[in-house]
Amino acid sequence: MQFSRRTDWNTEESELARAHRLRTQAGLPISNLTASNPTRCDFTFSPELLEALTDPAALDYDPQPRGILRARQAVCDYYASHGLALDPSQIVLTTSTSEAYSFLFRLLCDPESEILAPLPGYPLFDFLAVLDDVRIKPVPLVYDQGWQIEPEGFRRAITPETRAIVLVHPNNPTGHFTKPWEAGELAGLCREFNLSLIVDEVFLDYGTSGTAWSFAAGLEGVPVFVVSGLSKIAGLPQMKAAWIVSTGPAKAPALERLEVIADTFLSMNAPVQCALPAWLEGRHKIQHQIRQRVAANLAELDRQLAELPVVRRLEVEGGWYAVLRIPALETDEHTVLALLEQGVWVHPGYFFGMAESGWLVVSLLGSEAEFRTGVTGLVDYLRTHQGGNMTTRLP
Repeated sequence: MQFSRRTDWNTEESELARAHRLRTQAGLPISNLTASNPTRCDFTFSPELLEALTDPAALDYDPQPRGILRARQAVCDYYASHGLALDPSQIVLTTSTSEAYSFLFRLLCDPESEILAPLPGYPLFDFLAVLDDVRIKPVPLVYDQGWQIEPEGFRRAITPETRAIVLVHPNNPTGHFTKPWEAGELAGLCREFNLSLIVDEVFLDYGTSGTAWSFAAGLEGVPVFVVSGLSKIAGLPQMKAAWIVSTGPAKAPALERLEVIADTFLSMNAPVQCALPAWLEGRHKIQHQIRQRVAANLAELDRQLAELPVVRRLEVEGGWYAVLRIPALETDEHTVLALLEQGVWVHPGYFFGMAESGWLVVSLLGSEAEFRTGVTGLVDYLRTHQGGNMTTRLP
């Protein structure tokens, strides 16, 4: 049998995955500092949540490529809470943000086209790009009293094959919100080089300092496609409901083409579409719990790191991850394996495109008790094995 080159991945179990599996199978304790699934982090969901799936209207098969009207109107109502007036015609429903990306890559790109994406960033883009015969070209974020986009870095990365820039707002895992001045610089590049902007806003509601602005407001003269969904907004990744918002010039032909793509798959099922308004309306309770958890765990992390000056927690503006700068005395993989032996499971920075040494990423989503135990183990290990008794702070 012959397989497509696009699926020629290395599927062998990594050393980290194998070590984690073996420890789990042995029944040994693990404090999970990588938790990202709200349904497994001891949050309280409404007991009526599943009742929304029993709407009799779901028994009627009404294959609307963009999604049924009342579901798209519910998405518009969500953006209205952010002060934005959208029309349901601007919305295309998808089963996930991954599918939304795939639709947009197919809309905007020919085979071997390029998409620019900041690093650090979530590694999902690489797999999606390969499956859609697109190339992801990373552009580094810079850190100087906070994460920043370097516009000239994007300019240098643009080639005749570049079709779009992808942003995650706020970024995963850095928590960096794109500032208005950064958006203005990127908008200028998009206008100059005839590019589109794809913006992932799944963490939009989890800013550390209140409500954030949304790219769904549009940028002057720039085609902007915002993707988001219930996975983070309502803490419901299992419900597989997301969307694309289209704004800017050529919006009408873009939506016409997106409709054909969506009509080809018709992947959004009726029960979830009918339930979408209720789930979006009920999002506030779970968001409140998540914000409280993230704030408490971030405060606990800072409290313990205050006793370990050689480890630096980088600024977090949103989302539910924290990036740690540690002494680069050994590879992060070695550090993560050693921590796992101590019962602490944490992400190495290279998982998100950082250097091989000197970076760890922790999730702030897990239960407070487990998080406290995990951070204690992390701090104890770094104090003992990586110069934690030194008093000099990292730059």
